[in-house]
Amino acid sequence: MVVPTTTPVRQDTVAPPPPPPPSSHGGIPTVDMSAPGSRGALSRQVARACAEQGFFRAVNHGVSPAPGARLDAATAAFFALPPRDKQRAGPPSPLGYGCRSIGFSGDAGELEYLLLHANPAAVAHRARSIDTDDPSRFSSVVNEYVGAVRQLACEILDLLGEGLGLKDPRSFSKLITDADSDSLLRINHYPTACTIHKLDHDCQCKMKSNVRTKNGNVVNPSAGARIGFGEHSDPQIISLLRANDVNGLQVLLPNSNGKEVWIKVPADPSAFFVNVGDLLQALTNGKLVSVRHRVIASTCRPRLSTIYFAAPPLHARISALPETITAGSPRRYRPFTWAEYKKTMYSLRLSHSRLDLFHVGDDDSSNVGKGEKE
Repeated sequence: MVVPTTTPVRQDTVAPPPPPPPSSHGGIPTVDMSAPGSRGALSRQVARACAEQGFFRAVNHGVSPAPGARLDAATAAFFALPPRDKQRAGPPSPLGYGCRSIGFSGDAGELEYLLLHANPAAVAHRARSIDTDDPSRFSSVVNEYVGAVRQLACEILDLLGEGLGLKDPRSFSKLITDADSDSLLRINHYPTACTIHKLDHDCQCKMKSNVRTKNGNVVNPSAGARIGFGEHSDPQIISLLRANDVNGLQVLLPNSNGKEVWIKVPADPSAFFVNVGDLLQALTNGKLVSVRHRVIASTCRPRLSTIYFAAPPLHARISALPETITAGSPRRYRPFTWAEYKKTMYSLRLSHSRLDLFHVGDDDSSNVGKGEKE
């Protein structure tokens, strides 16, 4: 899908009354996907959660627990294998089995993981080194799960499109249903402290801060926590995370004083936690926020999480949709392809604010609304 690139500036219109705020789960907004009432109210609630927090907990989402249970069993069996057997599925390039090392820029975490392309042919290829006894068994489990969670992602994106008042509410979901979609599935396993040596561990990562202000100042430093997966935003369009009943996920949200504080997300194995990604922030001209988050590794119980990263084809051109550009909100990001953004992502550290490199410059912003060629 190619996103329109010539964007006339329109005048701001009167917005509809704001929807009621989503309910809360430990301070995290919760959206009941099956709540009685109009679809319009539900779509505005989804849009509000994505705009204000960039993150919400989806309950009563309609995804059967069976595919997730089968995937958890299959991946738990893989992670229980001896290290030499697991290493046949790696090293990650970036797909495959990885241990501690995250990406190519020196980031590390207290975990091991499988990163798979959410494409049946790619899954079948990788399955030969994951389930050597019966590769088709693993492929079947993964593809069943991906199909179910992709459907939920499309439903959420369509609701979001409606809530934002897009001319074509399916503008987002079309990007991830394209046959060449670059969506991924990541399964993270965070062992307990007593078994961390099995991950070729050489030192513990320490949490550097508890509270960070918007200008970057650090206050209330805290030490001793084990960083399972460091602070980052997800680069894709949207992410759907499901985990076991072990806490650890934290999101960085502003408190009442304007300070950005790490909020602990209570575990809920029956829910999906939905993250706005960098591309969705760019497509909405910054109206939606790509939330920063991290995982603190537990010292007592292993944590298993599965994340579906919904992404467009590599050639897809990402540009702010016409409805998101107004006289009062000019274009914030220059158009780019997902391939270009992905290449930039792999050249940076995990915590880097990647979208900052794609801001429209002063010279570029003067052309917005004048039929410029981009």
